[in-house]
Amino acid sequence: QVQLVESGGGLVQAGGSLRLSCAASGRTFSNYAMGWFRQAPGKEREFVAAISWSGGTIYYADSLKGRFTISRDNAKNTVYLQMNSLKPEDTAVYYCATKGGVVHTSTSAYDYWGQGTQVTVSS
Repeated sequence: QVQLVESGGGLVQAGGSLRLSCAASGRTFSNYAMGWFRQAPGKEREFVAAISWSGGTIYYADSLKGRFTISRDNAKNTVYLQMNSLKPEDTAVYYCATKGGVVHTSTSAYDYWGQGTQVTVSS
């Protein structure tokens, strides 16, 4: 059984930074692509960033390029999302997800999801 556990969320002032972590278990982590998504109240879940199994291919949502950085440590079975220059509109529940095969930006492509971690950015 695949388990994904996110951590690192919290309350931060606008302009601040947070680093989210997602610890994976139950499958050979290094063989699978990982993604970060977010969902704000009343909105659909949206793509944030994704990384291939090797880390060689990375995608970001266009609106987040330059502020967010995704990375992974296959030795620790963990994927990270460094978020800088946070804005109130970044407030959402952040989810990590995993999929086999090539990295993808669509929520429907991912087959296992974590429970999410809340990020709240105050103005």
